Amino acid sequence: MQKAHSLEKWEHKWGFRFISPWLIGFFIFYLLPIIVSFIFTFLDFSLSDVSKISFAGLKNWKRALFEDKEVLASVGRILLFSVINMPISMLFALSVALMLNSRYLLGKRFFRTFFYLPSIIPLVASVIIWQGVLNENTGWINLLIEKIFNVDATGSDGIRWLANPHLIYVTYTIIGLWGLGNTIIVFLAGLQGIPVELYEAAEIDGAGGWHSLFRITLPMITPVVFYNLVIGVIGLMQYFLVPYVINLGSGFPDGLTNFPMVYFFRQAFTYFNMGYGAVIAWLIFFLGLFFTALLFKTARHWVYYAGGDK
Repeated sequence: MQKAHSLEKWEHKWGFRFISPWLIGFFIFYLLPIIVSFIFTFLDFSLSDVSKISFAGLKNWKRALFEDKEVLASVGRILLFSVINMPISMLFALSVALMLNSRYLLGKRFFRTFFYLPSIIPLVASVIIWQGVLNENTGWINLLIEKIFNVDATGSDGIRWLANPHLIYVTYTIIGLWGLGNTIIVFLAGLQGIPVELYEAAEIDGAGGWHSLFRITLPMITPVVFYNLVIGVIGLMQYFLVPYVINLGSGFPDGLTNFPMVYFFRQAFTYFNMGYGAVIAWLIFFLGLFFTALLFKTARHWVYYAGGDK
């Protein structure tokens, strides 16, 4: 008995030693910055002059929650963009995954590589490329539309993908589709985990393709859909790089691309209001936490697991 107890202590000691590098890294690079950023919310200081640090109390929180209308407006913008972006992105990724999983598709390896490759291109490079593709004067999409439909699609009276307030969220969504390789792969893995026997039984019973899709495929991959939704929500709350690369965070057009992360960056690293920027960062965190918790709360009603657990 004493020997078993010693062995257990020895295992705990060595287990702790093995994970200690991860624990140290987590403390230094995650937990400590999180704690410090929360302390920053109660301070007033600028990166341009760090010697002038003053205690602000709840002033920064009061300003963000009740006085600065741009904070609430930026939250409204990201919610509107999410309503447009999320369904289109999920449907696109799922449709491509279904196609890549089809038994009728020839050259599966080629197409799987083809659809995944864009996601390994650095996002900044991708956005710059898309800027050229969607250029209102020289972009090949406008030129193609003009050629095919014989309409005036170029110039100041043409389709201004990146400058028209009515098109800007759709344009950003199209740019986002370029990097959905990981989402497609996750959907594909979920599709390949569905037992073939279910489809064979459905086929014997005379079920068609659409019936199998809605009665077998979609219910069986709800855990994967749930995972992709959570990742998508977190990604949208951090949406920054595309508007920043395209218009340097100016909010163009009409301030519609001044999302919370863009506004946070401007306050913290353009105006050097580090305390106020930290408050906005925490508000973004709480916003993401709220929607993630909401997804987990509703998951019991629509996410189904093979073992019956919800």
